[in-house]
Amino acid sequence: MRDTLGDSTAATAHVIAAGYFRSYSAVGLLAVVGALFVAAAFGAGRLLRPVVPTPEKLLTYECGVDPVGEGWAHTQVRYYVYAFLYVIFAVDSVFLFPWATVFAAPGYGATTLVEMFIFLGFLAVGLLYAYKKGVLTWT
Repeated sequence: MRDTLGDSTAATAHVIAAGYFRSYSAVGLLAVVGALFVAAAFGAGRLLRPVVPTPEKLLTYECGVDPVGEGWAHTQVRYYVYAFLYVIFAVDSVFLFPWATVFAAPGYGATTLVEMFIFLGFLAVGLLYAYKKGVLTWT
């Protein structure tokens, strides 16, 4: 009797695992088809495009203006800091929406509220640091 129960449990686990991996195989197949589609599009573009190199085509393009001077240019670091701050607050919004759905679930209210205030505290410290460094002043 014991062997029969053990065999049926193992068979049930095997069926569940097969269904689990079958759903991932559909995702994998879709990824492969997508990669093949992109490769075919790039290959068709390479075969169909005209290749006529001229000296004008080999110049660096600067929005219609003839290039003057060297190819190196000085870039202000503050623009990267603005982009970094944007990414920080975009990530903040990515975490806030799922939190709002879990917060409404029974049994998770107090825990998720504390976790979110800790997360927002870290973001506030980062924002305060950026403000103290003068990053947020527009010049």
